[in-house]
Amino acid sequence: MTDQLNWQAEDVVRAVHGECLQEQTWAAHGVSIDSRTVQKGDLFVALKGPSHDGHDHVAAAFNNGATAAIVARQPSQVPAQAPMLFVNDTFTALQELGRAGRARTKARIVAVTGSVGKTSSKEMLRLMLGAAGSTYANEGSLNNHWGVPLSLARLPQDAYYGVFELGMNHAGELTVLSQQAQPDVALITTIEAVHLEFFASSEAIADAKAEIFLGMKPDGAAVLNRDNAYYARLAAAAKTHGLKKILGFGRDSKSDARLLDYIPTEEGSTVKAEIMGRKITYQLGVAGEHLALNALGCLLASAAIGADLEACATALAHYQQPKGRGVVSVVNMSNGSFTLIDESYNASPVAVRAAIRVLGQKTGGRKILALGDMKELGDAAPALHADLVQDIIAAQIDSVFTCGEMSSYLFHVLPEKLRGSHAANSTELALLIAAAIQAGDVITVKGSNSMQMNKIVAALKALDTNSKKLAS
Repeated sequence: MTDQLNWQAEDVVRAVHGECLQEQTWAAHGVSIDSRTVQKGDLFVALKGPSHDGHDHVAAAFNNGATAAIVARQPSQVPAQAPMLFVNDTFTALQELGRAGRARTKARIVAVTGSVGKTSSKEMLRLMLGAAGSTYANEGSLNNHWGVPLSLARLPQDAYYGVFELGMNHAGELTVLSQQAQPDVALITTIEAVHLEFFASSEAIADAKAEIFLGMKPDGAAVLNRDNAYYARLAAAAKTHGLKKILGFGRDSKSDARLLDYIPTEEGSTVKAEIMGRKITYQLGVAGEHLALNALGCLLASAAIGADLEACATALAHYQQPKGRGVVSVVNMSNGSFTLIDESYNASPVAVRAAIRVLGQKTGGRKILALGDMKELGDAAPALHADLVQDIIAAQIDSVFTCGEMSSYLFHVLPEKLRGSHAANSTELALLIAAAIQAGDVITVKGSNSMQMNKIVAALKALDTNSKKLAS
């Protein structure tokens, strides 16, 4: 892991075409667009958004330790002699700083996109490549039109590897992000019926994801899910854009990285695979065959970028899911404990089905699913929610609690014995679940981020008698 970032004033001025009221001699060791999280030595970029204008917070940024600021006008309560760079548009300046950050590094870049599994794969690659050399990856979900240039601006000059998650929910968005990141390897996890509210078909989603190839040079590599129905479409797009190296991963016999066996264990899972003709067995710190396949794609991407495959595979034993994406915890009550699987960050049909399968493999008491609406599914939303009933039955889930308008379509087609409770929102459902949970239960909480299913997670964690003792 590397953390050496150094932006000299003159380099920033040149990159963003800024004007200064006096000579600039500062150096920045970080870049921020949020005055609340500014660290000492950061360069603050005052972005103007739909709800907030960063210019109103420049004074706060300086108070929190910012060494300089990029602005489009003189901020209030900030002395004119303060170290500021004036530009016509601060968002354009951020993009230019990101391009300069990309241009000055020799880091090998892996870009990750896909309908689901982007963040998990990005975090796996951060861990794996970090075992092979100094590695930087964008934080959290900084994967959009401002998150990617911000992350590129934060890319340390001495990084050996860079990992960038690229997200989109409209056609054309990935083109810009890929041209900024200029990846050496592009990993597309899978194509599924996600964001259907904004696309006419899954084929259109595949075409939008294929835009990731537009920022790549011909010697780059595309790493694709060979099991996915849109593999051939993506491979054809990669060839059309000039890529000569196209690699596939999955269970398919033609895969360059092939999953041979997946074995759940107490600590996570054991995976047997064949990668570029080499058989390998490794441990993965989490359970779920979908995660094992994501890890396989990441190993293939690591091999494509020239990293030590053995070191990358060994590192996977220490992998844990990011917050809200499958973190497992034990909640202790006075009469026993239950297991909580926090999948509250987001949801789509394919991701919910994967979470149901993982829940179904758990042993112990009752297996409970708490599900909030899956968003951005358009007119197909009612049917896509109701269709989950067969997966729930197949996984032998004992009880289902739902909240939201769309989830009611699922609740009402469930066999009566599986119906826990339905509520209008997560606040109401949290009370019902907290009252129903018993020692020995295993509960998965999942839903789109806007459903605030984290409120249910918080309510369940509040039942922990150990935390109550510590608080007192």
